[in-house]
Formats: sequence, C-alpha cells, structure tokens
Amino acid sequence: MPVRARCRLLSCCLVLLSVAGCASGPETTPAPDLLDQVRIPFTEGVPVEPDMPELRTEGLGDAELGAVRLYRDSIRGVVNITSLSAFRTRFGGVLPGGGTGSGFIIDQEGTVVTNHHVVQGGQRLIVTLHDGSHYRATVVGTDPELDLAVLRFDPQGRRLTALPRGNSAHLQVGQDVFALGNPFGLEGTLTSGVVSALNRPVRIPSGFIMRDLIQTDAAINPGNSGGPLLDSRGRVVGVNTMMISPSHGSVGIGMAIPADAVDRIVSQILAEGGVRRGWIAIQGVALTPRLAAAGGVPVNRGILITDVVPGSHAEAAGLRGGDARRTVRFGPHRVPQGGDVLLEVNGQPVTDVAELLATLEATRPGDRAELIVLRDGERRHVMVTLGGRS
Repeated sequence: MPVRARCRLLSCCLVLLSVAGCASGPETTPAPDLLDQVRIPFTEGVPVEPDMPELRTEGLGDAELGAVRLYRDSIRGVVNITSLSAFRTRFGGVLPGGGTGSGFIIDQEGTVVTNHHVVQGGQRLIVTLHDGSHYRATVVGTDPELDLAVLRFDPQGRRLTALPRGNSAHLQVGQDVFALGNPFGLEGTLTSGVVSALNRPVRIPSGFIMRDLIQTDAAINPGNSGGPLLDSRGRVVGVNTMMISPSHGSVGIGMAIPADAVDRIVSQILAEGGVRRGWIAIQGVALTPRLAAAGGVPVNRGILITDVVPGSHAEAAGLRGGDARRTVRFGPHRVPQGGDVLLEVNGQPVTDVAELLATLEATRPGDRAELIVLRDGERRHVMVTLGGRS
C-alpha cells in the first residue's frame, strides 16, 4: 500500500463512521458494533515485502553510514498503531473517534510494545507494518502507571523483525540515540540526538509520577508515542512517551521510559496479564504547612496517616493512624490527628500519594520496605511487608 494511502487510513475510517449519522449531543454510549461496518483491508497470508532501496555509501562519513544502516535494519520492526472507537449519541447520531501512535515488535509471535495512552479507549486496534500490511490487534495488558501497553497480532506465518533490547542502566549523558516512529502520521520517521539527562521525574496527566525517565533532544512529536528509542547499535534503550513543550511541538525535550523498566513491566504483563505492585495499607493526606500548624505537627511535608487498614501488614508493623476523636478542619473535611507522618520509603522522600505510588512502582506484594515515620516528634524506622494494591 502506498505511503499516502496508509497515512489516510485513520481519516477514511472516521469518515465512513461519520456518514452513519451526526453527533448531536454530549451524551454518548459506546458502540463498538458500528466499527464492524468499516471495511479495513486486513492482510491475508504472507505478503512479499519490497526490498530496501540500494545502499549508497559514497560521500557518507562513518556516523552517517551508521545511522543509515541502523534505520534500514530497524524500521521493519516499528509499527503504526491506529485506535478506533464509535459512540451513539442520545439523538441517534454517531460520534467517531480515533488516534494513531507507534510501537515496536519484540518477538515472532506478533507481540508489540507501545504506550498505554496510545490504545486507551480504543475499541478496535490496527497494527500497520512498514510495508503497509494491516493486522487486527488485541490488548494483552496495559500499565497506566508507567504508560505502557502490550498488544498482539497474528502475523500468519510471516517473518517479523523483532528489535533487540538494550540495557538502559548503562546509558550516559551525551551518547547518541535515535527515535523511530510515526510523528503526525508520517510513517517511518527517524530523528537523532543525544541522551540529554537521566533519571528525570515527570508527573503525567493521570496524576502518576514517572521516575527515572530518559531525556533526549531527538525530536519526539505526537504520533511518536510508543516508538523505540535506540542506541547506536540499534538496541531499544527506551520507549518514547512524551515531549515537554509550551508550543505543542518538539523543542528538544523528549522523554522515554528506560528499557530496564519496560522489560520488567512487559514481562509481568505477558506472564500475568497485568502488573501487581506492592502497597502500604494506609489512608492519609498530604501534609501542608496549614494542616501541620492546625494539628501541632513539627514538620510540614509528608503524608499524615489518618487510618491503618485493620489486619493488614501495615497494622502488624505498628503503623499508627489518627484518632477520630481529635480532628481539625481542612477545607470541607475533618482530618483525624495523632497519626504517624510518613516521611520516607526506601530512602525516598514522600510528600503526597503520587510520590508514594512512584516510590513503590518497582515493588511486588510480599517485598519488604523500610519506612521513616515521625511519631510524637521523633523519627522512627519501621520495616513493613508490602501488601497488594487493589
């Protein structure tokens, strides 16, 4: 299929849905059955893949030739992901929806890694390979907390290009990296840059804090999400996930999830269908200077524990919640006082629930965690066995 036709796949599908009726109001209900009316040219059998253009080396320096070869070796492992949805309005119209993103193949079974936000809300998913072949994809599992998703499509016996995994723990600021994907629907795009920084924390719109992100100046734009970030040997060292820009265009600050975290999450999803993380069975509120002053707490940052779940590992560890008979007003709520203030988990400061979630992101139920809490004005070390997060 020509590139121009592939770029129009999403818009054509949305147009076909739109002719069934017009959106006539804000109240809608999901209608995935309407997507069955959309005829998508899914690939049958094993197509003959076109050969790459002849490699021309004359006039190229070593760095240029390395980038050219990296692209030629890797691009068949990068896919375009189209997400389609349909909703019925209360007046009988149809409201179509959709989006596109990138992903990459990791095995011969048609397993694809991408971002959670690329497939979120999608009722039908289409994977398009480099040669224009279309395949229906299903979700194996997702992880909103690290913005990852695993899909699978049936390659029907064709040989796939699976991208090799690198080691993100060995990355250094200044080394070359390459982003592959489909920015703005422009398939097969390569951008290059360097690792600008490591271990960046970013709070995403869902409220989660993603820690240890790779910052790069390789251009990452809408549509690049879910594509691979490669080192100079063509190994996946990250998954492109976002750009930080006041102008909604690439300004040299892109973020990628490190490959070591991706491997851990993808392995769990493939083995269990999802991700299970450790949790401390408490309820609490983020301490503020105003709340600390009202409750007579000598610190103004941390999580004030208001309740400990009865029978939990947290209770067994001796964590103490607040006294419902001693409360202070905080906005519209009454906050129990006298509970422990959680200051650190495994050496990481925590000041709100989002930071607590991020600190426990790499843990599993049954792991042990070391806490520092403030109780009666004294800092105490508490060891707790983590439960499961519901």
